[in-house]
Amino acid sequence: MYEDIIIRPVLTEKGYDGIAEKRYAFIVDKRANKTEIKIAVEKMFNVSVKSVNTVTCPGKLKRMGRNEGYTPTEKKAIVTLHESSKAIEAFNTLS
Repeated sequence: MYEDIIIRPVLTEKGYDGIAEKRYAFIVDKRANKTEIKIAVEKMFNVSVKSVNTVTCPGKLKRMGRNEGYTPTEKKAIVTLHESSKAIEAFNTLS
């Protein structure tokens, strides 16, 4: 169930900068709200979440020859952990 909400982590330079401050970015289900995202992260990684910020990233216009179309719209969640909480181990190996 929680795997349906958290789709994948966002691994970018800006995302790596937040790891030191216990701030992690994830691509989440478009229908998920902040409360559902918070519960999913807490249960999946066994951490304590302080806040969740979300942004909906609209799809970009792409062309393939004569045809035009849009890439899928994604929802990104930036999750901040409490200072007393442990870090997420999967991200610690990346920095």
